[in-house]
Amino acid sequence: MSDLELINLTKHYGDVKALDQFSHVFASGQVHALIGKNGSGKSTFIKMMSGAISPTVGEIRIDGTPVDATSADPNQAFARGLATVYQELSLAQGLSVGENIFLGRLPKTRIGLVDWPAVYRNAQALLDKIGAAGIDPKSLVETLSIGQQQMVEIVKAMSFDPKILQLDEPTSALAQAEVNQLFEMVHRLKALGVTIIYITHRLSELPQIADTVTAIRDGVFVDSVPIAQATPQVILDMMFGEMEPLERPTHPIAKDTPALSVKGLACAPYFDDVSFDLYPGEVLGIAGMLGAGRTELFHCIYGARTPDAGTVAIAGQTVHKPSIPKMKALGVGYTSEDRKHSGLVQLLSSHANLCLAGQDKIAPKGWTSLTHERPFAAAQISDLQIKTGDPMLPVSSLSGGNQQKIVVGNWMNNDPKILLFDEPARGVDVQAKRQIYQIIWEKARSGLSWIVASTELEDLTECCDRILVLRDGRIMAEFLNEGLDAKDLYAACMTDSPLPKKEAI
Repeated sequence: MSDLELINLTKHYGDVKALDQFSHVFASGQVHALIGKNGSGKSTFIKMMSGAISPTVGEIRIDGTPVDATSADPNQAFARGLATVYQELSLAQGLSVGENIFLGRLPKTRIGLVDWPAVYRNAQALLDKIGAAGIDPKSLVETLSIGQQQMVEIVKAMSFDPKILQLDEPTSALAQAEVNQLFEMVHRLKALGVTIIYITHRLSELPQIADTVTAIRDGVFVDSVPIAQATPQVILDMMFGEMEPLERPTHPIAKDTPALSVKGLACAPYFDDVSFDLYPGEVLGIAGMLGAGRTELFHCIYGARTPDAGTVAIAGQTVHKPSIPKMKALGVGYTSEDRKHSGLVQLLSSHANLCLAGQDKIAPKGWTSLTHERPFAAAQISDLQIKTGDPMLPVSSLSGGNQQKIVVGNWMNNDPKILLFDEPARGVDVQAKRQIYQIIWEKARSGLSWIVASTELEDLTECCDRILVLRDGRIMAEFLNEGLDAKDLYAACMTDSPLPKKEAI
């Protein structure tokens, strides 16, 4: 069991203080939730602890012994007993579980060959030790669920026998059953004496998993409180200071010609006989658990997947054989739930990412330049209040909330009429989420129609005018969002429970 003590830990990037004199002790054998808004310094903290970057000044001590953190070296972090599991999985999909756990250090026989029995035996022992015995070490990682892959990442980290384990947003892409399994694993690690730093935006998880809650704001340590004192208001105050209440504005929605009509759409085995209308300026929610078919429904509407049956109509006109170019030309945009891989090009600049979808409008003759693109990028940076010091730097340098705004701004430059928004709040903090809602509402008032899909049902009750429930591949209920309780929405997504009177199928 090992205490982690940080003394005046500071990281400067020029004049910017990403972390400023952070001092705190993370006591051994506990789960410490580390919270903060996007851009607060959490990512800098994680990278510094993992050896990816070195502090400008300050000291790190484990069990009172100073460690050398002057040079950025992840191997040194492992050597001093600190392992990190990042939000973005880094497993080799085509290799087995055992190979991934011991990648780069596979046990060898006396003659230098890989000792495969030892690989799988040792992997099985680790899986058993932390409660993941249901995973076969010989299985290919690509055959596992996201939750199981997350567990393999943790087992891989634990194979280094760390004293301290950092978990960065470990539940952001997990279904509830997988979250429960992950929590059981974390509790088992805690019982083994591992000190766990647990980074999350899902504040509702904290009472189930954390012993303490530590907040960082604008690179500065704010406070640390026992979980018994960490009420929602205390947590929000630590993260943001005072916040004005957010109220969803209401505006009249003309229900004449729908902006989008979906009739009898089917795509086995994901969904069947899905029908609904979306009206100009409406924010329509699609609620459903993981596996309900939400993303596949978006793919069929956008032309990225061919449905087995049904039709899609834009402004009353049926679209024959929808395709991505055809739907894009008709004013339909789509933002993927996987922002990193499908929504953005991480190596390109914020400027370039803002101009990808709108090239036909930016450069109608097929020739483009920075001069042509600059007004379009600048307009979205200003309109959406995107915080980017230099728009020519890689988009990967931005916080999650600002990256999500870049995704929206990219489509705004194509002047869309309908935007399909999958998991808009994934991996962003409360403040960034509120800013994204404000963008959605402002654009809806100007006539843009939205379909927002999310497994975070509270997000839909905060954001949408009307919500459809997709369960077992079918639309099972429809709610007008007037005083709607998220608990009723959860019930409709998971069971055949009685529905409120405001349902309107």
